[in-house]
Amino acid sequence: MYSLECIDCGNKYAESDVVYTCECGGLLDIIYDYSNINIDMEKLRLEPPTVWKYRDLLPIKGKHVTIYEGGTPLYKCDRLAELIGVKEIYVKHEGLNPTGSFKDRGMTVGVSKALELGMKTVACASTGNTSASLAIYGAKAGIPAIVLLPEGKVAMGKVAQALMHGAKVLSIKGNFDEALSLVRKLCDEEKFYLLNSINPYRLEGQKTIGFEIIDQLNLNVPSRVVLPVGNAGNVTAIYKGFKEFTELGVTDHVPKMCGIQAEGASPIVKAIKNNAEMIEPEKSPETIATAIRIGDPVNAKKALRAIRESNGTAETVTDEELVQAQRDLAQLEGIGVEPASATSVAGLKKLVKQGVVQSSETVVCVTTGHLLKDPQEVIEACDKPIVVDATIKAIRDAVFSK
Repeated sequence: MYSLECIDCGNKYAESDVVYTCECGGLLDIIYDYSNINIDMEKLRLEPPTVWKYRDLLPIKGKHVTIYEGGTPLYKCDRLAELIGVKEIYVKHEGLNPTGSFKDRGMTVGVSKALELGMKTVACASTGNTSASLAIYGAKAGIPAIVLLPEGKVAMGKVAQALMHGAKVLSIKGNFDEALSLVRKLCDEEKFYLLNSINPYRLEGQKTIGFEIIDQLNLNVPSRVVLPVGNAGNVTAIYKGFKEFTELGVTDHVPKMCGIQAEGASPIVKAIKNNAEMIEPEKSPETIATAIRIGDPVNAKKALRAIRESNGTAETVTDEELVQAQRDLAQLEGIGVEPASATSVAGLKKLVKQGVVQSSETVVCVTTGHLLKDPQEVIEACDKPIVVDATIKAIRDAVFSK
């Protein structure tokens, strides 16, 4: 049993209500009766992690739409730890979900809920990964998907996924925040089911990242978790996952949540540093990291609460810093991620230099999307292939040239 509850006024909604925010405008959270939930510790230790391993803490009663999401690897990165100067660094590589990003965790729950509610069409605005995931889960569920993208601002690898899987893709002449405002209006008027992260069911799937981190660390809690922040759903969701494990007695504390944004799109960081209760939206966010090029994150209030309650922090990185972190991950650890994903590693590096993160800490960095999501950026950031004649001498000269 669960209810939808407003985080501001406490107003409650039923499981059958199609609602995304409270009448007062506040964000909604899904509240369970934890006294009736019993975690099978033997199952927790022995069963491999997937999103639906944690079904007792997910708000779906019947069948679910799945393409076997979750269970992503948690890599111990010793060379990266040595470079940055931290005792232990783990990378939770969400780019190895079926569609190449963490969004699959939210979509398996969100699209399942759409079917449970009898919705006939699903829709979203997107910087890319959400549209790809919604298109694929919509196709699997057999229902139409509508996606709105900011024209010219979405990596083609993500657009290609949405197109191939049959979504109706609309490129609007505006930014993501405008696209989100429009799709919310469209869903209200046409009774489509909105599956952006303002939908609390999306975040329920994403919180399983927190469950899996604890699971894969043999029920140990890391010192802190560092992750990219765009629309601010992930930092909110993962924190909730950690809190629920403490509520159920699996762990006895939560890690510090550290949100990293690009300098050109950093309203959450500014609010944390200015000790502000609310963010000040940025009208024209800009960064090479298209997945987090968001100026008015809808889950900002929840994210600020997650960071502050966990005694965490927030920081910005430049495009140059995140591209260098992208190279470090690839060349030191063999982990290929899209630019936005690398902000977690770039941010950790910066926090260590500032003395915020101590060398004795165990840190988990979440990387949210696969390298091939944005191949154009990779081509532009890397050296070009060396063109040589088809002779062994030319090849040797090139191999041993400086």
